[in-house]
Amino acid sequence: MEVRRGWATGLDPVDEALIDESLAFVRDADADGVLGRLATGLTRRQRASVAAHCAMAHAAVLVFPASLERLIAGFRAEGFAVAEPVPSVVVRDRLSRRHGVAASALDVRIVHVHVPAPDRRPDLVELFVLEVPPGSELTPIAVRERVERNESHLALEVRGPDEVVLRGLRDLLVEQGGLVADGGGFNPLEDCTVLYFLNPASPASPASSGVGERSVEGDHYRRLELRAGGRHLDILAEHPARATDDPAKRLLSLMTGAWTTQAIAVAAELGLADQLPATGTPAVPVPLGELADRLGVDPDGLARLLHYLATLGLVTPSEDSYRLTEPGELLRRDARHSLHPLALLYGGPFYQSFGALAHAVRTGSEAFKKLFGQGHFDYFAEHPALAELFDSAMAASAPMFEPVPGLVDLSDARVVVDVAGGNGELLSRFLNHAPHLRGILFERAHVLERARQRLADAGQSERCDLVAGDFTENVPTGGDVYLLSRILHDWDDEQCLTILRRCAAGIRHGARLLIVERLLTTDGTSSLAAAWDLHMLCNVGGRERTAEHYERLLTAAGFDLVSISDLPLDGSLLQARRRRQGQRDPA
Repeated sequence: MEVRRGWATGLDPVDEALIDESLAFVRDADADGVLGRLATGLTRRQRASVAAHCAMAHAAVLVFPASLERLIAGFRAEGFAVAEPVPSVVVRDRLSRRHGVAASALDVRIVHVHVPAPDRRPDLVELFVLEVPPGSELTPIAVRERVERNESHLALEVRGPDEVVLRGLRDLLVEQGGLVADGGGFNPLEDCTVLYFLNPASPASPASSGVGERSVEGDHYRRLELRAGGRHLDILAEHPARATDDPAKRLLSLMTGAWTTQAIAVAAELGLADQLPATGTPAVPVPLGELADRLGVDPDGLARLLHYLATLGLVTPSEDSYRLTEPGELLRRDARHSLHPLALLYGGPFYQSFGALAHAVRTGSEAFKKLFGQGHFDYFAEHPALAELFDSAMAASAPMFEPVPGLVDLSDARVVVDVAGGNGELLSRFLNHAPHLRGILFERAHVLERARQRLADAGQSERCDLVAGDFTENVPTGGDVYLLSRILHDWDDEQCLTILRRCAAGIRHGARLLIVERLLTTDGTSSLAAAWDLHMLCNVGGRERTAEHYERLLTAAGFDLVSISDLPLDGSLLQARRRRQGQRDPA
């Protein structure tokens, strides 16, 4: 059956050929056909054995149309079912690393095209789409990617996967099939573990194609994606990603991380972002000379700072000046969820204390106390400007809190107690979400004074009691829901257990305890929690923990961990219930 190509209007011939072949391939292919194209080292019997456990999932290619809207309209006009495009963070970030372009400049979208099949469910072609209009600065990326075809892959779905089957498939593909492990991950939204493999001998590899070649003859699929339902962390740990960077370059980049921190902090201190327009707005950028005059800085020094910030993806060149990217906008003081105070804090006292990290590593004692003579909570309490900066910085993590009230059943709750709730940011969200609730904010006296105005501005003063106290000694009684948001990571296990037991003593049986923290991963995947764990060691004396670690502490204090939900910024919501007194810990 001939594939119709009305959707190809305006497409580069290479992109058209890639899509055309993918549409044709998924109509006829099965798992054995996928393996025959990519796992070329397998014998026919081995392919049949692997195929018995797998089904064809999709074919995927990266293309660069001038207009995504026109491409989708063309498919739909010819009867293809096309899902609404969604962002592809993974492909965007890979393109950013390969081409040295800020991720914010790469709006990569995923488009699922369902190919009609009369005798079975529709087959799927997955398009990664980056719009590249004529004359675009992104044209060199399109030219190179059309040659290298780094993102072209075929995907298999493992039927009824278990550890034995998945490990056997993985080992066979690598040891006999000629494929190279290329990393993987767990997608919590799909409850799916994905293993990536690369065919290093693919004719589409850069080693076998000259830059500028336009042909798509041969097999343009370079990679195999093995998808398995459920979480298979042990398999992921055995399936490392290839090292793609020059090791020395990678290490040098890491070693200059302190320069990045200071560059961002200086930009925040100068109020640089407040003087720059955002990308895509009609506002005219301020010329560099005038900008330097406004900020009272050296023009050449400012130009060099902005050039570095551009390599970080925080600003982008525009005429004789720069515009803010989306991440850069978060450095504006008036931005929603501004990170301006965090930039000052991390580039200020916490930056200084990290200079004494060796002391923390050698002794296990926080470097902040060695440098400033006392712990940071006490030190900030004696320095009001720093205390205000700290509270503002903590509020900057508000996006982590946004989903929390909606993840909790509050229908039978009447009183929410926020223990050490700072300026009341999270408690205020609960009161907004559920108008029938009353709140209690339990904090130190000097913090409550700042929270009072915050709650008044939100119109919640009449629904919230402010109670001064120390949660290491007791907590208010009478609540139905208790909040501990980013508190436990400030303390060692012994003090954590004390805090949890104080909560348990004041909480009735069946009442809920909600904990917001970042969780350390156990599968080697990237998480902000790893960096914050070192931050806790250096500046606070606490630690980040795994879910299992928190569960042990909760159990010992008289709580049962009920559920864990993902939050933005690598946060997690742990919901626990107070166990009935005298009830034995679960085995």
